Amino acid sequence: MGSIVIGMILYPQFTHLDLTGPFEVFGRIPGASVLALSATLDPVTSDTGLKVLPDQTFAESPPLDVLCVPGGPGVNRMLEDPTFLEFLRVQGAQARYVTSVCSGSLLLGAAGLLKGYRASSHWMSMEFLPLFGAIATDARVVVDRNRVTGGGVTAGIDFGLVLAAALAGEDTAKRIQLMLEYDPGPPFDSGSPKRADPAVVAAVREQGARYLDERRTIAMRAATRIEF
Repeated sequence: MGSIVIGMILYPQFTHLDLTGPFEVFGRIPGASVLALSATLDPVTSDTGLKVLPDQTFAESPPLDVLCVPGGPGVNRMLEDPTFLEFLRVQGAQARYVTSVCSGSLLLGAAGLLKGYRASSHWMSMEFLPLFGAIATDARVVVDRNRVTGGGVTAGIDFGLVLAAALAGEDTAKRIQLMLEYDPGPPFDSGSPKRADPAVVAAVREQGARYLDERRTIAMRAATRIEF
């Protein structure tokens, strides 16, 4: 096992690019071991149907240097899973870096790991961060001491490169970026609610309204279990 142990957390209905984006970066850091961790060794299905096979269970996990939690629709259920949150709490208490991508930051928050920290999330979940004592910060990647959080989905690659630089130096991160040819030039200027057509923003909000309403209710309930 490498000298840097990075744990990528799996749970049903996670968004796979939240995990696979930074995984692609982390897997290229010299001396790093990247583990996919889940409650069981059964394949875990993402929100779009991709199945990922865990390396180890939470119970088998070694102490992690980096704890990384992806987001996705499955966040809603995991916000009230005491075993899952306790695993995050225990690992987060000793990890060198406590991190997330997208709405995975809400799970860090529900585990009590973001109180007093600036943090980012998917633009449709930013409103929930203050419930957990976090300072919602609208940025692609937010670094606050040893908390590193990425914005929505594709920000996971930016997040991964920022963390790679912290772990292995900027030159290493730049080489990884070039190897991945990460030089985005999106076909549409529609990747942010600040620039997307209002009709597109409204349609996306409507598409996510059901699970966001559910998330709001669950997050408020989960927040009452945290000691401030």
